Amino acid sequence: MGMVATKCFRYGKKEIEFLTQADQALGEAMKRLGMVERTVIPDLFAALVHAIVGQLISAKAAQTVWERMQSRLGEITPHNLTMQPAELIQQCGITMKKALVIKEIATSIMKGTVRLQELCELSDAEVIKKLMSINGVGRWTAEMMLIHSLERPDVVSWGDVAIRRGMMKLYGLDALTRDQFEAYRRTYSPYGSVASIYLWRISFE
Repeated sequence: MGMVATKCFRYGKKEIEFLTQADQALGEAMKRLGMVERTVIPDLFAALVHAIVGQLISAKAAQTVWERMQSRLGEITPHNLTMQPAELIQQCGITMKKALVIKEIATSIMKGTVRLQELCELSDAEVIKKLMSINGVGRWTAEMMLIHSLERPDVVSWGDVAIRRGMMKLYGLDALTRDQFEAYRRTYSPYGSVASIYLWRISFE
């Protein structure tokens, strides 16, 4: 079976020390939790499929679907997924809409109308813009790509429910405004992605 290659998001002492000094509450949580690993998928197409699978469903449900896709469909490559009927992709546990989006992206890559490799050269804002021009890809999906494939260092996603829940738990808030979120995001910068990795973990505690 074609299992997609993964690695862990790279961070270390420098990021931990910066965030610990920048934000006391986060620093204490980081000390308590130790190193938190976050899986990254270097292959851009596989990572994009993974992010689309994860739209609006729990991380646990997404993991189940992802494992099923790899065992039933074989390699998660544009060439392979172009050949699969959308029904087969859907039967792995996603909506028909998502299955069609995935198939359409695979076909566009095979035709050369979408070139994911170009993303590596672009700024975060340009990556988001480029990805959002693809049907079925919104801002959250693009931000997940920035963290979970491109390993960009400073991404905190307002559109991620678990990130917001993690912030609320960390700071003891009953609600979180966009302004509060932005203030925290600025505090974490330029290592927001590492803060995100911890906020995800905190949200599931």
